[in-house]
Amino acid sequence: MQHTSCTEDRIHHALQRCLHGLGRDPSSTDMWTVGLCMNRWSLEELVNRDPGNFLILLQQILKRTREVQVNSEYVLVAPLALMFFSTLLRTPHFPPDCTLLKEACEIYHSFLTWPEPYCSICRDLLTFIHQELKAPGISYQRLVREEQGLTTENHPSKTITVLLMNPADVPKEYLSIADQLSTVEHSQRDSYITLIKHAYQCTFGTKYSLKDIQKTLESKELEELVEIFSASTEILETASALEDSVKSREFIQGKLGELREKAGIPAENGNTPAGEKSSSTIQTLPLPIAKCHTYHWDKDNFDVLNEILHSECDLPPTNLAEPEEEELDDEEEDIEDEVEINDHRASTFSTTSKDSMFSTYSLASNCSMPSMLSVVSGVDSDFCEDMDEDSRHEKQSKAKPKLKKRISMLFKSKSSQSLRRTESLGNPESKNNFPVKSRSNSLPQQACLMRAERQSLKTTCFRRRPFLSCDDDNKTTTLRVVVFGADQISGKVARAYSNLRLQESRCPRLTRYFRFQFFFIPVKRNSSCPSVPGSFPNSVPDSPMRPAAPMELNPSGLEESTNDIAHYIGMLDPWYDRNILSLLSLPIGVLCQQASKIETDSFNNSKQRLPILADMVLYYCRHAAHTALVQLYQAELTLAGGERRTEVFIHSLELGHTAGTRAIKASGPGSKRFGIDGEREAVPLTLGIVYSKVSVSSRSQWINVEKVCTSVNLTKACRRPEELDSKMECLQLTMTEVLKRQNSKSKMGYNQQMNTTQVKVDKVQVTGSNSTTFAVCFDQDEKKILQSVTRCEVSVCYKPENSILWRFRRKRSFQEQPPHPEFCSLLCLPISTFSGALP
Repeated sequence: MQHTSCTEDRIHHALQRCLHGLGRDPSSTDMWTVGLCMNRWSLEELVNRDPGNFLILLQQILKRTREVQVNSEYVLVAPLALMFFSTLLRTPHFPPDCTLLKEACEIYHSFLTWPEPYCSICRDLLTFIHQELKAPGISYQRLVREEQGLTTENHPSKTITVLLMNPADVPKEYLSIADQLSTVEHSQRDSYITLIKHAYQCTFGTKYSLKDIQKTLESKELEELVEIFSASTEILETASALEDSVKSREFIQGKLGELREKAGIPAENGNTPAGEKSSSTIQTLPLPIAKCHTYHWDKDNFDVLNEILHSECDLPPTNLAEPEEEELDDEEEDIEDEVEINDHRASTFSTTSKDSMFSTYSLASNCSMPSMLSVVSGVDSDFCEDMDEDSRHEKQSKAKPKLKKRISMLFKSKSSQSLRRTESLGNPESKNNFPVKSRSNSLPQQACLMRAERQSLKTTCFRRRPFLSCDDDNKTTTLRVVVFGADQISGKVARAYSNLRLQESRCPRLTRYFRFQFFFIPVKRNSSCPSVPGSFPNSVPDSPMRPAAPMELNPSGLEESTNDIAHYIGMLDPWYDRNILSLLSLPIGVLCQQASKIETDSFNNSKQRLPILADMVLYYCRHAAHTALVQLYQAELTLAGGERRTEVFIHSLELGHTAGTRAIKASGPGSKRFGIDGEREAVPLTLGIVYSKVSVSSRSQWINVEKVCTSVNLTKACRRPEELDSKMECLQLTMTEVLKRQNSKSKMGYNQQMNTTQVKVDKVQVTGSNSTTFAVCFDQDEKKILQSVTRCEVSVCYKPENSILWRFRRKRSFQEQPPHPEFCSLLCLPISTFSGALP
């Protein structure tokens, strides 16, 4: 008893340390925050020492949850629910007289009246608990089956984890850990035996010896072993569908007993003499490492995922999209013709955009993980909506000659053309008549359009929050895409996601088979990374891109790229801040040391030590099932030769001297010959700047000025909690203006008086006066720098508009105006978090 009491105290204090400091300002840089992410890992290590510790931890979590309910500690609801889920998932057995799960149902049921997302998190947890009451251990079974690809005829779901890393942006130790994760393999025999043992232990406890079960199963042929595994799976899944938990348990016990006799497993501990108490003990069966694929990735696309498509879906190495693409060629050309006539490039060629930060929660599907934390995302679920049934029938029955369609385009009314033009910010015909603001919302609220703005643009497209599609429910394979890096890499992910959306809207391929989940692991980009062109150790001293004081990420000046996006997600989700963002505070030696033990061979006691970072990554992938939406923006650029390009960014756009400095440093060793001057020595640019200023009242104030600037930079305003307000989520415009320039015959001129202005905006247009050109850099990426730009128009992104054009063509001619405004969805980059966006 004394030993048990001591263990309870240790687990209690470990739980308190795990929750300590949650709800603090993530921008704080106090030294005491270093290592907080280790507390949860240390708690799990303590619990894993004895199978009985799982029940003790569950009791402690419920006790703390009652206190949270009484004190209304909102910020602790999600962490406690997640910890209860992860602990219950790994609990090897509940005694028959244990009432802990019924008590948990009563406690979490009272949270259903709380606001979102707390009620949804607890509702999903209740679903998970009810499943465990009916079929003990079924969540563990589903997770291992899906991660190891152990599909059956009636349960084909599986989960694939892909780790994407750029060797130039992450430490070599990270690459080594990723390679280690991708090389660990569990044979099917091992996995089958582990799951069968787990099913019998969760149901009967110590009634049957696990050693006897394993010895019997080892002697079976693989085909017979598969039959036993499939039968046990069907028993558990059938029981989980029953309504009464008592009857479902009786059903499992009876059917598993029959299966034991059929499989020849010894009855009730065959090694114990009759009349003596069983010597068997409960054993903890750890979760095997998920099957991972590691790729070195530095592209602006996800083409590398096609390899997964061929290897995991057993597809021939031919282009499956080829026939459908040929069928769509004429249709797409017609759409492009219409777009050119209507000057509607912004909404058609924009490849990404942002929905309101309205994370949609759903009860579980069996694709990704156990039922509590499975989610049908309203963000990713509409990949294929552009290829709906009506449009499929239309393209198949298309018979109009292409020439006739083109001729009909010539007779479009000029009024329709002008209305289309106004949707592009900075068009010469609408320079001072900007369209309705489309400020983004990153929290679960929908922006309210002003009445006057509605009246002025009745026929234009307005943004709408995401809507659910049931398409993802039908996909049996979940693809976890885990990306490592700083804000520079988040920009690549945004552009790759943009490219994916555009490709899939034209011809679904990857999204036809996969349900996507995106995970983001922040990494410091410093001098320890490999030296490559574009890798420079020091930040620009006078650059306005450096973080503000409350969010200084690089006091030593070693980082090349910020981690603002990760901090932004951390403010939305405190558990992400604690377990993922806090990794930035830990030394690489601590993260990458071999610390955690895992079982890799179910036949013997051999253990493999898993690095802490790898353990954290797997925890993140398994338990972060709610989506936070991160705003994407588009920049329409006009080059000196007249060429127009549309680029996508997520965090920052640098224009002028700041971008030019990055371009010089990106030249590698040759940059020393050029020298890198600060803003004082920069050559000023005469720029016409038009921007929509954001105010607290949600009214847009358009300002048109001409400035002599060295740099004009845009960054996502996400550094402080107060900037998370849905009506204030915007870009921060930083203009470095030259007030007085000193010219001298004996030396180079310099900027004697300068002024830096910061304004929160949602749309910006920058034009070079008198043929002035400038450089533009996206997301601090030295590989994404464009020179000789004369015009830059920045706004939010809309999804590809193919579906809307198809629907318009089907219902009415383009000369007719729609009777009601057509609402257009904005897209964003969906990042998986533990709780989604907290209010």
